[in-house]
Amino acid sequence: MSDIAVSVQGLSKRYRIGAPATQSSGMRESLRRSITGPFSYLSASLREPTDEETLWAVRDVSFDVPKGQVVGIIGRNGAGKSTLLKLLSRITEPTGGRAVIEGRLGSLLEVGAGFHPELTGRENIFLNGAILGMHRTEVRAKFDDIVGFSGVERFLDTPVKRYSSGMYVRLAFAVAAHLEPEVLIVDEVLAVGDAEFQRRCLGKMEAIGQEGRTVLLVSHSMPTISRFCKRAILLHGGTVAADGPVNDVVATYLQSGHGIGSSVTWDEATAPGSGSARLRAIRAIDADHITQDAFDIRRPIGIEVTYDVLEPLTFVPWIQLESDLGGPIFSAFDTDPDWRQPRAPGTYTSTAWIPGDLLNEGTVVVTISLHTFAAGGKAEIHAMGRQAIAFQVLDAGDGTTSRGDAVGTWIAPVRPLLKWDLERDQA
Repeated sequence: MSDIAVSVQGLSKRYRIGAPATQSSGMRESLRRSITGPFSYLSASLREPTDEETLWAVRDVSFDVPKGQVVGIIGRNGAGKSTLLKLLSRITEPTGGRAVIEGRLGSLLEVGAGFHPELTGRENIFLNGAILGMHRTEVRAKFDDIVGFSGVERFLDTPVKRYSSGMYVRLAFAVAAHLEPEVLIVDEVLAVGDAEFQRRCLGKMEAIGQEGRTVLLVSHSMPTISRFCKRAILLHGGTVAADGPVNDVVATYLQSGHGIGSSVTWDEATAPGSGSARLRAIRAIDADHITQDAFDIRRPIGIEVTYDVLEPLTFVPWIQLESDLGGPIFSAFDTDPDWRQPRAPGTYTSTAWIPGDLLNEGTVVVTISLHTFAAGGKAEIHAMGRQAIAFQVLDAGDGTTSRGDAVGTWIAPVRPLLKWDLERDQA
């Protein structure tokens, strides 16, 4: 028996730009064109579309996934992630190539996929079980768990076309997760649910991975991908741009997204600065002064900047951190009293240390500048490297961080691990 759960070889999907949007309108248009211009219609139908008329959503994609592996699939919007999952789920047919999946396949794609709108929630549970090749007795054994997890008990005998999007996705996830397919494919639909639902879904996803089932997970959340997956596949323009250990692939994705990495060095011709000072290099380092693309949330992170002072100057190095969503995290500068005195010309290196258990999970973008404070609170900027570097903060999810045993997403720029005191009031 093969150890490969998913084998994809040269898989491609081509769409014809400007093709009819629906089957009914396409039939009417085809009939009209065949009557009014039969020869031109026949010629257009038989010829291959030109490059300008086609879009390759997925092109020549190949990879194997061993049984029991949890793989993240990442990439920007339009990279081909959802199309790839639809091909693997047999929702759409490939233009070329093949995909072989060993065992039962469960998929959770867009809201409502795999559900019949006219059937009730109860009927759709059994329908999905039948699609997976399960006997009704097998589905009945999981039925109470599915209903309890989904929280749609009151609406179980209501046609799902009357469900809200949140109810739809809760039931769909419960069905996909509890019917225990050997291979589970999940697109990023968890954003539809509320915070409590997301917490339960992430907990269930963690349990599924620990059970040794094969999972393909699409998400735009790099902390989620890094937490659940050991391996990631990066898609770009419908092709595989990177495939390997999750931290390496996430770092490649972040660098491609921002056009920057976790270090940068400028030569004299390109160095940001003025006649007074200029930047030479900046990098994100660990406690051993090694440049890193990703950091454990519990460990300190150093922002090391090297700069030239070209003439005696009173200034301070200043860093500004922001999230990859554009929101500010904090700004800081060196407050040592020595900075009140002019710094002699020369090359200097300053390192700002960010303590562990302070930043939240996610991508951090760093801007560096050299400031002189002037009267009235104004500042003169001698050199600035705007959004010079970026790095990733990751949480192992082992219960030793500020996350504790909780799951879900923190919508905040920082997530400190605080000391708590507890006292019991005396009666």
